[in-house]
Amino acid sequence: MFNIQKIVKRTGNAEFRDTFAGFHPAISLLYFTAVIGFAMFFTHPVCQIISLACAFTYSAYISGRRAVRFSLIYMLPMLIITALLNPAFNHQGATILAYFPNGNPLTLESVLFGISASTMLITVILWFMCFNEVMTSDKFVYLFGRVIPALSLILAMALRFVPRFWAQIKVISNAQKCVGRDVSNGNILRKMKHGIKILSILVTWALENAIETADSMKGRGYGLKGRTAFSIFRFDRRDGLAATYILACASVVIAGAVTEVYRFRYFPTIRGYWSGFWTILVFAAYFALGIFPILINLREDLEWKRIKSRI
Repeated sequence: MFNIQKIVKRTGNAEFRDTFAGFHPAISLLYFTAVIGFAMFFTHPVCQIISLACAFTYSAYISGRRAVRFSLIYMLPMLIITALLNPAFNHQGATILAYFPNGNPLTLESVLFGISASTMLITVILWFMCFNEVMTSDKFVYLFGRVIPALSLILAMALRFVPRFWAQIKVISNAQKCVGRDVSNGNILRKMKHGIKILSILVTWALENAIETADSMKGRGYGLKGRTAFSIFRFDRRDGLAATYILACASVVIAGAVTEVYRFRYFPTIRGYWSGFWTILVFAAYFALGIFPILINLREDLEWKRIKSRI
């Protein structure tokens, strides 16, 4: 029986529990290494659709409406723009749909290749959003703190750079708004002046915070030989089962790549390859790998509801 170990966060006013974030950091790293690597190298349309659907579903589960809003406002326009830009510069392909005013052909193959490239880009971004939510800085330092202490600390700080600075700039902006010096006050010149002031305060805070962090880590003996550290992470039976599941699915997916199941070409004509039951099995393993966090969370949600119904 799985231990109910859940990471509780808040999205707006809704509370949710991400069970997958409660797994051992090595499991999270193994999973995201697999799905991000496969998303970057597999251009087969079926693989891209599976990966995009799983990445969007998991990001929506983690971040709720914020992830959906981000996808609609930024990801969808990026998909459309990238898909439209490729045919404007790439005129390869045998299926001509129309001609541009300069005489270059608009081909079906170039349009589909542009959609494929933009889908890959968006999928990787969504997976990294999930990675940033699950792989917190303490997990990253736990995994690599003893092997590469300096680099692990830098990477951990870099991963938390954007969300932390975005939160701080909101604090500074709200404070400046109380004295009438926000970017929403005054004419264009005053707004620019206020914006520069807020940015200056943010940079000053960042420099002071960097010095404090360096002094704090030095005072704790970070990076010294023989230094020990407390950790709450323990690799238990549940993590072993998850590792077995991920490695089994990833092995089938890699075997599919070796046997060229993912061969798919866009130029000069669109053509894929089919090898019967083995192809279905490989794509099923790829889907099982991508949907793994959602399955874990759904199972724990059902278990949680069942326990509450007994109270």
